[in-house]
Amino acid sequence: MTFPHLSVLVNQILDSFAVNTIKVFVDGTLGAGGHAEHILKKHPEITHFIGFDQDPSALGIAKERLKPWESKLHLINANFEDFDHHLDKLGISKIDGMMLDLGVSSMQLDQPEKGFSFMKDGPLDMRMDPSKQLTAESVVNEWSEQDIARVLRDYGEEKQWRSAARAIVAARKEKPITTTGELAAVLRPVLAWKAKKGINPLTLSFQGLRICVNRELEVLENVLPKAIDRLNSGGRLAVISFHSLEDRIVKNILRFAADDKYDTSGIGGVFLDKDPVVHLITRKPLIADEQEIAQNPRSRSAKLRVIEKR
Repeated sequence: MTFPHLSVLVNQILDSFAVNTIKVFVDGTLGAGGHAEHILKKHPEITHFIGFDQDPSALGIAKERLKPWESKLHLINANFEDFDHHLDKLGISKIDGMMLDLGVSSMQLDQPEKGFSFMKDGPLDMRMDPSKQLTAESVVNEWSEQDIARVLRDYGEEKQWRSAARAIVAARKEKPITTTGELAAVLRPVLAWKAKKGINPLTLSFQGLRICVNRELEVLENVLPKAIDRLNSGGRLAVISFHSLEDRIVKNILRFAADDKYDTSGIGGVFLDKDPVVHLITRKPLIADEQEIAQNPRSRSAKLRVIEKR
């Protein structure tokens, strides 16, 4: 059986956990199980491998791929935000390793019915978890112009957020916007090509809607401190991000956990001492080499940050 979606930074991930003896590992973003397969091969000492994914179809693919290790697997259809709750249900208090491969996978982008991509026409959905109520269609057709503009500005980092939001609200007065193709047709005339970056002008707006629908940044901010707390001493956390909003959150939370000071510069420039709880294994993020980028262009924007619990 061939499996969709090429996992990024596999060698860097394996190197990040090479020094560890791992009994319990959590993969918060299992996807098609690519990283999981490599980690399970490299660490036969693993007794419990807990994998989370919001997409039931992805879990089905991963289950088939990881069949040789099925006695060690706990595959859970849930957002990784709730991983600690599920660990409690399994009677697991501490873990030796955890990884997160953030964002949307190429496997999901290639499914028009998911509504993530403007390259293929499909319903304006964008839910990673199909059981959730909020869809991109709801945001586009029911939210105020001000709120849509905020989504495009804050989550999409779209410089023409005002014009884009205005165009969406004007178009929906004529008829509801229900497909990715219809939204693309509305936005294309008002968004200039970003020749310097070489990206499609629709990319940032679609990114902003996807992040909003799935609460991606909020979930990330919630889960990282919990992940650090769950690690055994010497345990490691590895996070792959794909855009600046994610990477900024990861960098700031991991650096704060590694720092020995509270930044309280707003109170007379005083810095209070605190105990660092992690070591930064990567002071600068690891990135893909030219060979990987040539084989998998998606890896071009991937950044890996790793910490170790003290």
